[in-house]
Amino acid sequence: MPEIAEVETVRKTLKKQILHKRIKEVQILYPKIIESDIKKFSKILKGNQFIDIQRRGKWLIFELENHYLLSHLRMEGKFFLKNKKDSIEKHEHILFTFADNTDLRYHDTRKFGRMNLIEKDKLETTKAIQKQGYEPGEKELTATYLLKKFQNKNVAIKTLLLDQTIISGLGNIYANEVLFAAKINPFKKGADITKKEAEEIIKSANKIIKRAIELGGTTIKSYTSSLGVTGRFQQELMVHKRANEACKICHTPIQNEKINGRSTYFCPTCQKVNL
Repeated sequence: MPEIAEVETVRKTLKKQILHKRIKEVQILYPKIIESDIKKFSKILKGNQFIDIQRRGKWLIFELENHYLLSHLRMEGKFFLKNKKDSIEKHEHILFTFADNTDLRYHDTRKFGRMNLIEKDKLETTKAIQKQGYEPGEKELTATYLLKKFQNKNVAIKTLLLDQTIISGLGNIYANEVLFAAKINPFKKGADITKKEAEEIIKSANKIIKRAIELGGTTIKSYTSSLGVTGRFQQELMVHKRANEACKICHTPIQNEKINGRSTYFCPTCQKVNL
């Protein structure tokens, strides 16, 4: 699943390749991906152009002349840049054809991704954007903020880190890595997190996400490059996808257990339960 670093890599790559190219045609081959009115969606996009691409958490925000196109890749969404003459593949569901006869194609094996067209003055009041928590790197993401969010939460801290209303952009990979770096057991209840631990979560998240973005994200089976950019952060993963391998710090075998249905990788020695 693309997380904050992967989505940021897509954003920066697309900005270099599709801005200010006039859209002459829109093909919607799987309408359920579009949350807006289909006819309005196509009508507004035709003849329009993307003048900027922003991001909020895992949401890509394509700026048009009077609207924003919100796009969430969900589990396996990808964008491809192709020639209009190229054959349309099975899982290419939304095609934007530009005046230069190149296509921006949205590919999604599971069809979980979503797009929504909204007016510019409604961005901040759109539910998907409004409910996003603060991102790693934002000054508002403080220990005081986290402790307030964790207060009375009798669920695992790993689950809370995946809650986009608390910290925006973290997914399974980076939640595992952040907890390892912070030396916090993923099963520890949110209500039991101390101020020092909250500070370590923020410090680790800031450092890890910054580094992951520098390296173009993490290219693994569930998320591979689709725009000619290959992520390299997988070479620096400490616990994720390393079950039964030796911890790089203490050499204890890394464990993999489910928390709320998500694979959770951790070192039982470096991340001891400390209640």
